[in-house]
Amino acid sequence: MPFSRSRRPARFIAPLILFYCFVVAAARPLGAQSATESQADRLNVVFILCDDHRFDCLGAAGHPFLQTPHLDALADSGTRLTSAYVTTSLCSPSRASILTGQYAHNHHVIDNYHEVDPNLRFFPQDLQAAGYQTAFIGKWHMGGDDDQPQRGFDHWVSFKGQGTYWPDGHGTTREVPQTTYDGLNVNGRRVKQNGYITDELTDYAEDWLNQLDPDRPFFLYLSHKAVHADFVPADRHRGRYDDQPLPITIPSDETLHRGGIPMWVRNQRNSRHGADFGYNLADFDPAVYYRRYCESLLAVDDGVGRLMQCLRSIDAADNTLVIYMGDNGFQFGDHGLIDKRTAYEASAKVPLLFHAPGRVPAGKEFDGLVAGIDIAPTILEATESKPMTSIDGTSFWKPLCQADASPLADRTLLYEYYWERNYPHTPTLHAVLGGRYKYIRCHGLWDKDELYDLQTDPDELVNLIDAPEHQDRVAKMNRRLWEMLEQTDGMEVPLLEDRGPRFPWRHPDKTDAAEFHDDYFHRSEPPRRP
Repeated sequence: MPFSRSRRPARFIAPLILFYCFVVAAARPLGAQSATESQADRLNVVFILCDDHRFDCLGAAGHPFLQTPHLDALADSGTRLTSAYVTTSLCSPSRASILTGQYAHNHHVIDNYHEVDPNLRFFPQDLQAAGYQTAFIGKWHMGGDDDQPQRGFDHWVSFKGQGTYWPDGHGTTREVPQTTYDGLNVNGRRVKQNGYITDELTDYAEDWLNQLDPDRPFFLYLSHKAVHADFVPADRHRGRYDDQPLPITIPSDETLHRGGIPMWVRNQRNSRHGADFGYNLADFDPAVYYRRYCESLLAVDDGVGRLMQCLRSIDAADNTLVIYMGDNGFQFGDHGLIDKRTAYEASAKVPLLFHAPGRVPAGKEFDGLVAGIDIAPTILEATESKPMTSIDGTSFWKPLCQADASPLADRTLLYEYYWERNYPHTPTLHAVLGGRYKYIRCHGLWDKDELYDLQTDPDELVNLIDAPEHQDRVAKMNRRLWEMLEQTDGMEVPLLEDRGPRFPWRHPDKTDAAEFHDDYFHRSEPPRRP
């Protein structure tokens, strides 16, 4: 056959084209190879935040009667973090810390009435920049009546203030501040609330998951109203725990005095946030409220089960990181108190579960010290997204996946709460969290600081602040407190103008005002310690 010019190039061009494609592919950055393929393989994230969920109200934590089978299943197939805290035990500051990775003294959300600074960056903005589909569904609760769509979220479902458990208000015994009946804000449009809020928010979450682009990763932030007071369980759960006793021992005032507990704590007993005069109700009973609290948690647990089933139905269960967390704890007579705000374990310690098949070890407990300020950097590392700048938290993703808490062994956290004119019962507090001992410093009061040995005194009822054998430890922890404040630009107390109602009342027939501790009385100045 005579030579053909038209056929000769065909024999040599094909290998050259293949070689060229190989070189170009090898030279391209990883993210540029196949946008659809690389995005679809990214780890999805579902972050579920429960309001006021204390650390021990979980079947997996050994609760004596509360049944949380879906949360327990999440713990069994993932990891339960047993040393998880918030750095401010109050709804709005805690939520702002989760979104920004910052302490309250930096993001400046220090109460439930002021909005977040519009110049602060939320970590979902970084997930958006990485190609994630993002949604916020539930309680925003930063800025009073503000429920407008916020930066970082493609899809938005929220409500003003505290919203309401039921649109007709049934089941409640009192109306809490910032209760609203305006329905929901769905992507800027006012929509009627139809049913029980916990179930309805789960409905919205399922609807969003079912309409996602399967070729792009997603981030869902489901923020429950439950279990905020006034605790209203779903009708199907009402009365389930009517016969159950309060599993918390309420200490007497004499026990608190004998243990060296500060006057402000003892005085708070007869206040809106005390076991004697809770919510300023003359007939307040912590046991009744605790039972309703536990019953209200059951719908949250149901919702977790529904979301896990939804992830399976859209074939996303094996490639989704599911995180469950409380925004702060809650006291039901611990130290004679109710509510939160304090640095005690019942107030500041929260449940935290991580579930990610093949990444997070299954059926493990992780005792490394972690906090709400760590959620943002941890999620960003888990999703291989660009890390945030100007944050106080740190990622614990690698230690968690390796089931090795040793990198966090020497860690300490700063706890802070700033006095609110609305609720004057709790002073400005700073604390050092981490390790066997907890140091708490009250600011602006003629009162005692606190030191507790959590190993021998988990209920924090024996204040060691004046014990001679602990003076070196007190001095060291005080220095550590100021080091953390200085390192995180926390040397000034943030002040915001007064907003919202005030609740300064005491009951005339309940516990009398506490007296100074005996060791405050001297006829002359005592000698200084060496």
